[in-house]
Amino acid sequence: MAFFFFYFFFLLTLSSPSSSSSSSNSLTYIVHVDHEAKPSIFPTHRHWYTSSLASLTSSTPSIIHTYDTVFHGFSARLTSQDASHLLDHPHVISVIPEQVRHLHTTRSPEFLGLRSTDKAGLLEESDFGSDLVIGVIDTGIWPERPSFDDRGLGPVPLKWKGQCIASQDFPESACNRKLVGARFFCGGYEATNGKMNETTEFRSPRDSDGHGTHTASISAGRYVFPASTLGYARGVAAGMAPKARLAAYKVCWNSGCYDSDILAAFDTAVADGVDVISLSVGGVVVPYYLDAIAIGAFGAIDRGIFVSASAGNGGPGALTVTNVAPWMTTVGAGTIDRDFPANVKLGNGKMISGVSVYGGPGLDPGRMYPLVYGGSLLGGDGYSSSLCLEGSLDPNLVKGKIVLCDRGINSRATKGEIVRKNGGLGMIIANGVFDGEGLVADCHVLPATSVGASGGDEIRRYISESSKSRSSKHPTATIVFKGTRLGIRPAPVVASFSARGPNPETPEILKPDVIAPGLNILAAWPDRIGPSGVSSDNRRTEFNILSGTSMACPHVSGLAALLKAAHPDWSPAAIRSALMTTAYRVDNRGDPMMDESTGNTSSVMDYGSGHVHPTKAMDPGLVYDITPYDYINFLCNSNYTGTNIVTITRRQADCDGARRAGHVGNLNYPSFSVVFQQYGESKMSTHFIRTVTNVGDSDSVYEIKIRPPRGTTVTVEPEKLSFRRVGQKLSFVVRVKTTEVKLSPGATNVQTGHIVWSDGKRNVTSPLVVTLQQPL
Repeated sequence: MAFFFFYFFFLLTLSSPSSSSSSSNSLTYIVHVDHEAKPSIFPTHRHWYTSSLASLTSSTPSIIHTYDTVFHGFSARLTSQDASHLLDHPHVISVIPEQVRHLHTTRSPEFLGLRSTDKAGLLEESDFGSDLVIGVIDTGIWPERPSFDDRGLGPVPLKWKGQCIASQDFPESACNRKLVGARFFCGGYEATNGKMNETTEFRSPRDSDGHGTHTASISAGRYVFPASTLGYARGVAAGMAPKARLAAYKVCWNSGCYDSDILAAFDTAVADGVDVISLSVGGVVVPYYLDAIAIGAFGAIDRGIFVSASAGNGGPGALTVTNVAPWMTTVGAGTIDRDFPANVKLGNGKMISGVSVYGGPGLDPGRMYPLVYGGSLLGGDGYSSSLCLEGSLDPNLVKGKIVLCDRGINSRATKGEIVRKNGGLGMIIANGVFDGEGLVADCHVLPATSVGASGGDEIRRYISESSKSRSSKHPTATIVFKGTRLGIRPAPVVASFSARGPNPETPEILKPDVIAPGLNILAAWPDRIGPSGVSSDNRRTEFNILSGTSMACPHVSGLAALLKAAHPDWSPAAIRSALMTTAYRVDNRGDPMMDESTGNTSSVMDYGSGHVHPTKAMDPGLVYDITPYDYINFLCNSNYTGTNIVTITRRQADCDGARRAGHVGNLNYPSFSVVFQQYGESKMSTHFIRTVTNVGDSDSVYEIKIRPPRGTTVTVEPEKLSFRRVGQKLSFVVRVKTTEVKLSPGATNVQTGHIVWSDGKRNVTSPLVVTLQQPL
């Protein structure tokens, strides 16, 4: 085949290789090779790849992984010179530098309306997802947990081709009719870091972190009663698809999750026969042809596999959303109607709201304790002690006191361990200004609670004023733990940490797509890890309460399995469309959803199409379907080169035809977003072409309802869609006109609205975002 030139972007932050594993100037690269090009003289692709590497100038590197399903090629440790030389090989299409990713770290089924006692509904229609396999790419799994019991399940689906990789600490019997497969991928991790320390990590699918066990049980954990964490959140624990099968693919280790291993997990999971892939891992946003997750996910959806990915925990700032490729479903996080209040009572009588999951010996009821702020303590540098970092606190000043620590740098639970080691009796963690008022309940190792930014300011002010007072009163406080509280209003609220749009790579594709429960979620937990995650925590619990878009993502993965079981003919895009167009944007008071970080009304940049509504998603009426070839046209209209597109899709593209047919916003997505650059034109306009498929009733008529963004004129043609049969497709055009607004250079103006197709019974709702941007 013809040689394709590939331009390198060395803009990625990569971890430094250890001297024990490779030379200091080498990195791991993923090499894309023409899948039709293997010479017949080589028995396997691996032999051919090894031969190709033998011609490099440096000592011949060893191959880490080979890929044959979602991608074709291999990964290896290379110098930049060797990587450049590989591009001269006639069958090498591209060479991609590896990224290191990181984890995006019960009542939610009931909150979502999934009740096991219902005689009809999504759970019943899908038989609780019993024939579907969810592949969880994460930190592995703790298979002995009751959430992964196979009682009452039928035989493993005949289509399943996966394996249970046994080792000294993970017997083959760890797998069953529930956990049908378990594998691990550490080649990329060890290529960079040297051989793993098996005293702290398991060289097996077994989970030494807890994150993977937690996310797996959220997506498909069995019903378990009783369940709680240290006495909190007592009740029945259940995943979204309680009878769905699970396959664990361990790719995350102590120093992170490496692209070469993640791509190997995608490659294997698709070959194994999973129906859904759940990925609560992410990193920086790069072009899709440099993104191993985007490449692996495309290969999955190309085989009809739904891919759900976490949006990231970079909120509440804008442009923080990750995993933004349009073929993935990107999930942000919301709250549920359950809370764990632990309030701070100050010596002046004021009460500051806080949250905590602390189950150890408490503070003496009615007693007030001396209160100090880490940043005011003498003997430290102020900044380090304000954050309660290791070595920053003076035991003589902390002993017997409650310490106020600022949030940031080290983990919240680690701050508590440091305070405890230095003799502190309790701790208050205060949000910074950027964190706002969003609170996360943690399993602390001492009596502790978290308060919002305004509460932290009030406590610091009280400490300062009391310390300056001439009276003999010193600042005091106590923490009042109130256990578990249900029926919280408002809920849902967009979680403060949940990453926000706009989409940094393609602003014409609104991301995140939806939000799902992600704050204070109860799920299964490994046996050898304390609930705080701190190494000195010797407490053990079968369940733990964690927060993050990591927890929101597997909710959608499990729901996708249920929808796939109820509608086997639906594509991944149809399933996502059903979740998006039926999502809601109001809380349990009937008011617009709020943003936890500010207390103000949230926006589509925070929640995408809204909060998932599983019951309505089962019967959405219409869906916006997308084929792999539609995504190729999208990439053409994104001005990707032929080489870029082949790297992602393994297909050649006719971009001339795609570019004549439309623009990047014409991908048949269930949301609408346009960005107008104001270059002095007073009037601007565009159009969207969409096609909807009838999955509701035959002989149905849908009429359009429009709520245009402020300052815009929106028309839809035709205004009525008349369907004669189920499966019929009809198209429509949305025209958007707007006028220039006065903006300073570099500023933007974002206005949002909606269009709704309604047959009188179903409302098929799509957000419409118009962004005006003033060039610099």
